Amino acid sequence: MKKFETRVKIGDKELIFQTGSIARQADGAVWVQQGDTVVFSTACASKAPQEGVDFLPLKVDYTERFSAAGKTLGGYVKREGRPTERETLICRLIDRPLRPMFEKGYYHEIQSLNYVWSYDGIHNPDVLAICGASAAFTLSSIPLIKPIGAVRVGRIDGQFVMNPSNEEIEKSDLDLVLAGTGDAVLMIEGYCDFLTEDEVIAAIEAGQKVIHNICGALTDLREQWGKPKNLQTLRLTPEETLKAVTQSAEEKLKKTLLIKGKAEREEATEAIKQEVKALLFPEGETSAHSPLDFDLAFKKTHAEAMRKSVLDTGIRADGRTTEQVRPIEIEQHILPRAHGSSLFTRGETQSVAVCTLGGETMAQRYESLHAQGQQHFYLQYFFPPFSVGEVGRVGAPGRREVGHGKLAERALQVAIPSRETFPYTIRVESNITESNGSSSMASVCGGCLAMMDAGVPIKRPVAGIAMGLILEGKRYAILSDILGLEDALGDMDFKITGDEKGITAFQMDIKVEGITHDIMLAALLQAKKGRISILKEMLKAQPEPRSEMSEHAPRIETLKVPTSKIGAIIGPGGKQIRAIVEETGVEINIDDDGTVSLASPSMKGLIRAKEIIEGLTAEIEVGRVYQGKVVAIVPFGLFIEILPGKEGLCHISELEAGRLSTIEEFGAKPGDPIRVKVMEIDERGKVKLSRKVLLDSKS
Repeated sequence: MKKFETRVKIGDKELIFQTGSIARQADGAVWVQQGDTVVFSTACASKAPQEGVDFLPLKVDYTERFSAAGKTLGGYVKREGRPTERETLICRLIDRPLRPMFEKGYYHEIQSLNYVWSYDGIHNPDVLAICGASAAFTLSSIPLIKPIGAVRVGRIDGQFVMNPSNEEIEKSDLDLVLAGTGDAVLMIEGYCDFLTEDEVIAAIEAGQKVIHNICGALTDLREQWGKPKNLQTLRLTPEETLKAVTQSAEEKLKKTLLIKGKAEREEATEAIKQEVKALLFPEGETSAHSPLDFDLAFKKTHAEAMRKSVLDTGIRADGRTTEQVRPIEIEQHILPRAHGSSLFTRGETQSVAVCTLGGETMAQRYESLHAQGQQHFYLQYFFPPFSVGEVGRVGAPGRREVGHGKLAERALQVAIPSRETFPYTIRVESNITESNGSSSMASVCGGCLAMMDAGVPIKRPVAGIAMGLILEGKRYAILSDILGLEDALGDMDFKITGDEKGITAFQMDIKVEGITHDIMLAALLQAKKGRISILKEMLKAQPEPRSEMSEHAPRIETLKVPTSKIGAIIGPGGKQIRAIVEETGVEINIDDDGTVSLASPSMKGLIRAKEIIEGLTAEIEVGRVYQGKVVAIVPFGLFIEILPGKEGLCHISELEAGRLSTIEEFGAKPGDPIRVKVMEIDERGKVKLSRKVLLDSKS
């Protein structure tokens, strides 16, 4: 076994790539290491191309072995199984920049497997996995055109930090993952605290310089130890088929692109496709073309017709100019029993957003290599098949749903009030009821409006817009608020969220190299105009968060008690806390730091629970007057409970101004209320009470 290695300096850190000694039967296998974090990536392809396939059959998987951090899963099943949300999101991060870099016409089934084998709690493995997957494909016979690299960019005190540690990320106002070739950006995913367009561009340019160095190292690795690329099985669309389809369909397709409605336009396009197919595949005769080649040629012709139309006329499929945003309609509080709701419609894309408020038990729990804990704000995205007029699978969310939901969630995260200001768990649902492009951005807008309708005091309203691009040589057109058609047939999908002053999230996927600094800046500035126009429409419908929450929302309060008093609230075996819950109906959660969270649908129950807990945790003060109750009668006086579980003795001589011969003369019964003053707490903790002094002072 011979080990080959290359190293790349990233600031004061070093990225190590090793190959040759592990998984030698895989087509490509690479060990990637930074610090003590290790990711192992492999690349394999099927022996023969898939039949009847007109797309790249690439499958990416990413798994975090808990043993990498010296841990074991906390549940009953100790073996890693179904991907977590985090693993699913990283699968998408790996897939998105790789997919456009394979040779056209390669239809072998491709698999990229990535495992975290060691994790030091400092260096994040996600960008290492992107680099590792790229390196494995680069060394393999699978025809990746160019290697890609990836880097995370943070910003602390205005200075960019490359591949920041987890501790540095906590201090950063930017979390950007950038991937691309040595010359061009292919994928961006970033979240920030209202950064400006110029600041975002500067971060991208700083990261691209690092990627250039990574790709240079991977190119050297391939030249020394890589396998020859398999180009023999590429299946390209025959020129004669493409020419025949173009001649028959191009002019007709240009006319269908003028139809504004999605359903009508798709129906007209399908009719042309069937018409041309009948012409090229005469019934009872042998055709010179294959059905699969015809489908690919028709798709390409359709794309070219759309692209030429936009570049030549500046008018898009639905009649808009390149900068126009589709008409927006908003209805607030459409669901009477929901805590907050909004119907957000932009053109033919629509979201029914719902906000639900709750206590600690509603928080989303998670367990990962880095930590375990719970989220008090989360957004879940639902994309039922009827939203595009289709029949399809319904069940657990797919990778797309998870990814769109997380993008919208993180876009809104910076606007969420602190727990001290608003101690609720906030769950937002985005139910996509119509879709024709940019449903994730509709989720941002609808989710923000639903929270405002629920009375969540968000810091700043946030809107989102998706931008597209058509690039042909030096000619290009930037498209605001793209349609599904423009997403599918265009060159870029660039989602940007924020307000009129700054950006909170951005996600970009590019299908071609050649996106220059000027084009990217122009896209950001055009997106800002569109974002502001959408935000204005949102604020017309809901100028500010409601001052009062829904009557159906729970009431929540938090108390801070000394940690030494937590046991008094819980009681032996939880007896005390159960008694409070049974009496008041309040949900109680206690953190280790002494924060007590109370949630109740009834304000009366909340007040009572608060009184009990304050009583249990309060200290008896000498000189203070208490309203207590008689708990025991003895010949020499009364034992009186002045705080829950805390008693004192009022001696018979301290009950009345005059002398009592026997305790029976006072006439008290257990449970009777009595007002007393604390006179003394002796060194043994015994509390001495007096009723007489209150009679004397008439206080």
